Amino acid sequence: MAAALVLAFPQSVLAAETHELPGAAMSLWWALPFAGLLLSIATGPLLFPHVWEHHYGKIAATWAALAVLPLAVAFGIPTAGEAVLHTLLTEYLSFIILLFALYTISGGILLAGNIHGTPLVNAGLLLIGALLASVIGTTGASMILIRPMLRANDNRPFNAHVVIFFIFLVSNIGGSLTPLGDPPLFVGFLRGVDFFWTTANLWRETLFTGGLVLIVFLALDIVLHRREGGMPKIKDPTPDTKVRLRGLANLPLLAGVIGAILLSAGWKPGVSVPILGVSLELQNLLRDAVILALAFLSLRVSYKSHREANGFTWGPIAEVAKLFAGIFVCIVPVIAILRAGNDGALAPLVALVSSTEGRPNDLAYFWLTGALSSFLDNAPTYLVFFELAGGDAHHLMTETASTLAAISAGAVFMGANTYIGNAPNFMVFAIARHRGFKMPGFFGYMAWSGLVLIPTFLIAGFVFF
Repeated sequence: MAAALVLAFPQSVLAAETHELPGAAMSLWWALPFAGLLLSIATGPLLFPHVWEHHYGKIAATWAALAVLPLAVAFGIPTAGEAVLHTLLTEYLSFIILLFALYTISGGILLAGNIHGTPLVNAGLLLIGALLASVIGTTGASMILIRPMLRANDNRPFNAHVVIFFIFLVSNIGGSLTPLGDPPLFVGFLRGVDFFWTTANLWRETLFTGGLVLIVFLALDIVLHRREGGMPKIKDPTPDTKVRLRGLANLPLLAGVIGAILLSAGWKPGVSVPILGVSLELQNLLRDAVILALAFLSLRVSYKSHREANGFTWGPIAEVAKLFAGIFVCIVPVIAILRAGNDGALAPLVALVSSTEGRPNDLAYFWLTGALSSFLDNAPTYLVFFELAGGDAHHLMTETASTLAAISAGAVFMGANTYIGNAPNFMVFAIARHRGFKMPGFFGYMAWSGLVLIPTFLIAGFVFF
């Protein structure tokens, strides 16, 4: 252990007296637990699904321990404890409370009935879902609309492409306009990015990218629908019935979540509450308490039958909570190294996203953030490049707004490139396969994203960044 710590921290490991990690003196060995956890998340469900399903929490906790214990030995328990607790109390808790609330409240909203999945109907549902994703999150919109989309197309011989484009648009691209839409944007909000900043600065990129993907879908669906005309008819297992929106009592609760976030962004009383040595601002504590109360209220006012019809279970959100607890702990030393900039061990990465004059290369930020978001979770990827760009929200929203837009767009858009790029992707895939849709495998899906999304992102990158 001592030898490993000397390699990881070449200067005196016990010299730090301030309660701040000295990122400039830390080597890349400190990033190993973070890389190991992300690699486990990426490969576990595919390579050892049964072990992962039953032990993912233990795996995440093991990687977190491998990050925390060496920090405590190298820099002392006070420094390591403050760094980890600050991240968990000021960022992780707010992050997971919002996801829990959106997941819980949207789970009580049921779109009942069925309509026939024609190209125009499918395109309309995708458009509605993409717009809804920025209001109730990509997870909430995906869970509400995927089953109506499957029912509308379950009598078609060619239907897997509908689910694939659903993942593209509803589970990813559509969530780029507010911090509610996708986890990386809420991480940015917690770091100081204004609530409506993404709305004002990403609407052109979102409209262009989402509109182009939707046009490609409509053209493809028209061709396949016409081909189906000459094929034997398949009996519709879910005949068309009147469509009704159930669980309307949850709609004002969603509005309450938005109101609580806006209140915390605009109300700054200047009051802090110390908890375990970490100073927490009053407006943030109040926001999280209100959001949590609205989630529990949803459980009281929603019909159990609506949640059952939606296939609502606590499994997905429990998995997200455990894995992200590990991610937020393991990323602590990585953030310290990134804050050191050109003086840190990740200086080559800084050079890769900067011009020879030292200015940020927005196109490089867009593609590097997106490439990593395709295979790792897009929230920690966003956080890494947010810090790499300086980590100062005010500066990023003003002087380098195009860089923050590139990071945001790359993280949200390119989470659609693989099944593991964003949490709803694999959930939608599993639901569709369970309903009998012949979904492509991991690399088959990547072939679709390579043919549709990569050319779209190439065009968007050169147009906007």
